[in-house]
Amino acid sequence: MKIRIIGDDILRQVASEVDEFDDKLVRLGEEMIDIMHDSDGIGLAAPQVGISRRFLVIDISPLEEEAEPMVFVNPVIIESMGECTLEEGCLSVPEVHEDVTRPEEILLKYYTPTGEAKTEKYSGWMSRVLQHEIDHLNGILFVDYLSPIKKKLIASRFSLT
Repeated sequence: MKIRIIGDDILRQVASEVDEFDDKLVRLGEEMIDIMHDSDGIGLAAPQVGISRRFLVIDISPLEEEAEPMVFVNPVIIESMGECTLEEGCLSVPEVHEDVTRPEEILLKYYTPTGEAKTEKYSGWMSRVLQHEIDHLNGILFVDYLSPIKKKLIASRFSLT
């Protein structure tokens, strides 16, 4: 698996729900965590590695020491609160970093790779990275939140015009 870069059609597709919870899904999570770590990322969604499924991994330990890698299957944001603007980057949009405004806190429903349903509240970096990765599952890139002029500059940088 390799990380797909802006311009790849799969990054603009809405991913399908995961309907099988098995050892293969657990292994996929482990593989994606390895790819994310090897790429110095803190989040990675399945479409970014060419799999159009609602599946993502996160490890914010570079930002919050006590954090550990987590896997989220079929995540859905039930509620969001507040607002926060921070700089974001993306493994699929290399070397681009821009400020993005997102809700500060979210209530998330998701499944573990073994099929356990969970509902959790997240704030801070975890909330931000989850929202960024869930956007990938919906065919949205963080650059979509930028002004038209910034989008045009980024598009020309990646020969998308």
